[in-house]
Amino acid sequence: MEAIVLAAGYSSRANAFKMTLPMGQMSVLEQTISKFEGLCSRVIVVAGFQAEIIQEEIAKIISENAYSFQIEFVYNENFNQGMFHSIQKGCNEVNAPTFFITPGDCPLVKKETVQLLAKHKGNVVIPSFDYKGGHPIKLSSEVKQKILETNPESNLRVVLGGYEKQYMNVDDAGVLMDVDTPEDYQKALDFDNALNFSK
Repeated sequence: MEAIVLAAGYSSRANAFKMTLPMGQMSVLEQTISKFEGLCSRVIVVAGFQAEIIQEEIAKIISENAYSFQIEFVYNENFNQGMFHSIQKGCNEVNAPTFFITPGDCPLVKKETVQLLAKHKGNVVIPSFDYKGGHPIKLSSEVKQKILETNPESNLRVVLGGYEKQYMNVDDAGVLMDVDTPEDYQKALDFDNALNFSK
């Protein structure tokens, strides 16, 4: 399996470059990437805005850790044209029959959730908490092909609309939490601290 981590956005609502914000011993981006340990052979990070910062962060992650997967940096020169461009750019690199997609600012998903998703069969598998779909989602190579054939002006929701979705209920509020605003970041830190405290 492989994973695409989308890290090309502007961070415009976060008042800071959110991918490199600290969370525990790691950055937000590394927290997101680390969840694929032991499951994926490769994690493809698609960067755009301030790509050199992402590149430096990836180099730092690689130099400080011995993850079982390769981390590949991909630059999307059309990042300002929306997320679907970045998804297509990532899908272009995927070789595995199944793969995950997640935004880089979803660092609070439990590793166990990702492991459960990996085992779940289906073209489109979405974790769900409180009857709301979250991230990461798991897709098949058939869906990858469809994504690559779709007009770049479209979006992922349109593509996934053509498939039966398998929702997997999980006891993990982290699947719904991202770091879009300073408030989100604070909430994420509190949530992360509470989780670590309860371990």
